[in-house]
Amino acid sequence: MDRKRLIITSVVVAVLIALVALQIHSWRKFDWGLFGGSLQELNWWYILWAVALVHIADGLRGLRWAIFLRPARETSAASLLPAQYIGFAALALLGRPGEIVRPYVIAKKTELSLASQLAVWTVERIFDISAVTVIVALDLLLSRSLATFTDTQYSVMRALGGALVLIAGILLAFAIVVWKNGGQIADWLNRRLAKRSPHAAHTIAARIRIFSSGLHTIHDVGSFLALAGLSLIIWLLIACSYYVVLQAYADPSINTMTFVYAIILMAFSVAGGVLQLPVVGGGSQLLTINALYWLFNTPQELATSCGIMLWLVTFVSVLPLGLIFARLEHVSLRKVSRQSHREEEQIEARL
Repeated sequence: MDRKRLIITSVVVAVLIALVALQIHSWRKFDWGLFGGSLQELNWWYILWAVALVHIADGLRGLRWAIFLRPARETSAASLLPAQYIGFAALALLGRPGEIVRPYVIAKKTELSLASQLAVWTVERIFDISAVTVIVALDLLLSRSLATFTDTQYSVMRALGGALVLIAGILLAFAIVVWKNGGQIADWLNRRLAKRSPHAAHTIAARIRIFSSGLHTIHDVGSFLALAGLSLIIWLLIACSYYVVLQAYADPSINTMTFVYAIILMAFSVAGGVLQLPVVGGGSQLLTINALYWLFNTPQELATSCGIMLWLVTFVSVLPLGLIFARLEHVSLRKVSRQSHREEEQIEARL
């Protein structure tokens, strides 16, 4: 593990330990019987249905990636499906170091450069962030059911909705500016930051150039609309999987929660996903559990059970299919992760 990844992992571990310590301190009594009973009473057909929704959403990412590739290479969405599941399996097993396995596998599959697929991956993330932001913002701003919260909670959530709309607007404006003037922006940032930290300046400039290159894969308005529409569908399917998991619980404190609440839980989970460790996850479960407990007044045992189940369904459930595809495609996740990061560093050095 290189120094940068070691530092990042150390910071994530330290933050997660602090969060877990605070959680344990705040919950001095925990009824393990209630926790176990909630799992025994689960409707597992609902859980399987939620897993299927997540797999469909991941499959649609293959179609979205094929649209990104149209200017450079005509390829079918079906040929890109294995890479989607392999990539998400790598992310679940390896944490953040597994993130670029997906663009690496696609680059090898399509015989395109890793730099071009990193560019696609970067723009894909912008579409994902924007889609989640739009869905959550509309959920918070338009839903009347949120009025059942206290005045303070309701005001905070409406303000959050407004902030998310602002974020989406800023992201769109930033993308347009980088699309038009990516090279000039990268050069300007490199000159301004080089005196303080030459390495950081070069890395930031390289990533701006990669992002700009990725934006130019959107070759017409039709492609943009298709990409935006698919992104919204992908994240609505994921929100549906959250709702189905809530319906799988027998306890009314969970199964009476509406689709509106499921979207809010998804937002907390996505935000917590920034703090992610291999296999065990971390931030996603903690933020989801706390949202259930503090915001929706769910008993701590049920909140813990549901938070873990949501993480297993939406994040870990891809592992079996991903590992099967990795076997069929003769892909070693750890080997590919190491190789992809070496090539990424070489790309950044050249840019």
